[in-house]
Amino acid sequence: MAIIMLKFEKIYPVKMSMVEEELNLSGAQSDLSDFVTDEGGIWSLREVEKVRGWNNIEYGAGLSGKNTPSTGLSMNRAYIPPGGIAKAHIHVGFDVMVYLLKGSVRHEYGKGCRKSVVHNAGDMFYIEPGLPHEVFNCSEDDWVHAIVSRSDASEWQNIVPYDRDSE
Repeated sequence: MAIIMLKFEKIYPVKMSMVEEELNLSGAQSDLSDFVTDEGGIWSLREVEKVRGWNNIEYGAGLSGKNTPSTGLSMNRAYIPPGGIAKAHIHVGFDVMVYLLKGSVRHEYGKGCRKSVVHNAGDMFYIEPGLPHEVFNCSEDDWVHAIVSRSDASEWQNIVPYDRDSE
């Protein structure tokens, strides 16, 4: 397992792979149930600001199987720092839909990540299961803000790294 540096406001050295648990921004494990309230079958999340990070992206607490009874769905607010890159990866067996609230991202995707598409604030997009892709914040100055929904309640456990030079 390699040592990876996650860049947030400060740099924190962490040892992790895509299948390990995410870290909160202080470098410790997050207890996501602290952010939700069970209203008697309706689970409320009122704090969606940055509290954890994974693959160079910062996230709000979100809703998932980690803090609700969900068995097939998760939703998070994601933040990509200026100049940030979410390293190439593949979603194994689940769909992803994104609503871009602020900023602009470029996806390099497909075999060898040789195709490219740019999405801007207000755009929605769908990523097919199994599609290799790498995500770039197009700005060196502004953060990207997005709502990310997945047909997987486990969030990141079914994501694998992709070597864009392998094909």
